[in-house]
Amino acid sequence: MHILYLYKTNLIQSLILMKISLVNNIGMHNPTRLMFLLYVIVFSVGIVDAQVYKVTSSKVKFKSDAPLEIITAESTELNGLLDIKTKQFAFTVNNESFKGFNSQLQQTHFNDNYLETDKYPTISFSGKIIDEIDFTKTGSYVVRTKGMMNIKGVNREQLIKTVVEIKEGKIKVNAAFIVLLDDYNIRIPRIVSQKIAPEIQIDLSAMIENKN
Repeated sequence: MHILYLYKTNLIQSLILMKISLVNNIGMHNPTRLMFLLYVIVFSVGIVDAQVYKVTSSKVKFKSDAPLEIITAESTELNGLLDIKTKQFAFTVNNESFKGFNSQLQQTHFNDNYLETDKYPTISFSGKIIDEIDFTKTGSYVVRTKGMMNIKGVNREQLIKTVVEIKEGKIKVNAAFIVLLDDYNIRIPRIVSQKIAPEIQIDLSAMIENKN
């Protein structure tokens, strides 16, 4: 039994590392396939390691604050995994899950014109917590997460300040950061340039738990 446990532990750790390394390849071209593989590898095979935590609830909100209009929308469908031993993570959210636009036409333009959701259905962020953190101790930590953000098929390195709260075996994360549209080849027509800001405020919160 002990040998079997060690085998499973080593295997799942290897699979997690392999999954993270695939992000810059599969994730760049097809984030949806990446997340599918992530879940198949880690959850479906029945060998989930105690170090791997899963997002159980979330809210991702974006805000465009332009001179002539404020646009906000949010999604509660963030998916992802965190390996608390290696501090590596992979998260993704489906573009079509964002709701709350000022109009249906706005949502259509968001998906069809700006993000080209048919071609690039998800946004992903994968990387590592680069500061020290003890996931076994209750408390609040301010850490930096560093990784590759993939939006509209474009990969860019992003450093995000994140607040991590640990209590009763659960991990809550909160982060706020800016995304520049030009960084991801998102072009805004001149006719609506006063209605869409060139930089978008992102606010994210998620509960991450061990669901083994």
